[in-house]
Amino acid sequence: MTITTTVVKVGIADLKVTKIPNTLKTSGLGSCVGVVIFDQKVAGLAHVMLPDSTASKKSIHNEMKYADTAIDMLMDLLLNEGARKSRLKAKIAGGAHMFSFQSDNNMLKIGDRNVEAVKAKLAEYKIAIVSEDVGGNKGRTIEFDIETGMLEVRTVNSGICEI
Repeated sequence: MTITTTVVKVGIADLKVTKIPNTLKTSGLGSCVGVVIFDQKVAGLAHVMLPDSTASKKSIHNEMKYADTAIDMLMDLLLNEGARKSRLKAKIAGGAHMFSFQSDNNMLKIGDRNVEAVKAKLAEYKIAIVSEDVGGNKGRTIEFDIETGMLEVRTVNSGICEI
C-alpha cells in the first residue's frame, strides 16, 4: 500500500491543522513566528504576524494574524481533530529583526514582541515549547513532519537545521 504525503501550505496570517502522514509548511517568517502545536497524530501550524489583536484599530480583522487569537483558534481546531490536550507540545521559529535601524522603541521590535506573545499564550494553555529557533536577522521557512516530530528550519543564507 502506498501512503501519499501531502505538504499542507500555511500562508501568512493563516493557520491549518492536519494529520499523519502530512507535513505542514510555511514560508516568509521574518518578524513573524511559526507556531507548531502537535501531539502524536495531529498537528497545527499558525503563521503569526503580530502579537496582540487588541491593538488593532479595525473592528473586523483576520484573527489568524495575531498571536493571542490565532493560538486560541489553533487549539480549538486541534481538539476538534482529536488531539489530546495533555499530550500537546509546541515548537516555534521566526521572530527575526528584519530592519537594520537601531531603536529603543519596543513597538518597532515586532519579532521580539511576537515571540514573547506566543510564549505567553502557550504558557496560558500549559503547552511546553520543546524547541525553538527564534531571533536573528534572517528570514526562515519551516516544515513540520508530524510522524517524526521534527521541524526543519531553512534560514536565508544559513542553511537548514532540524529542531
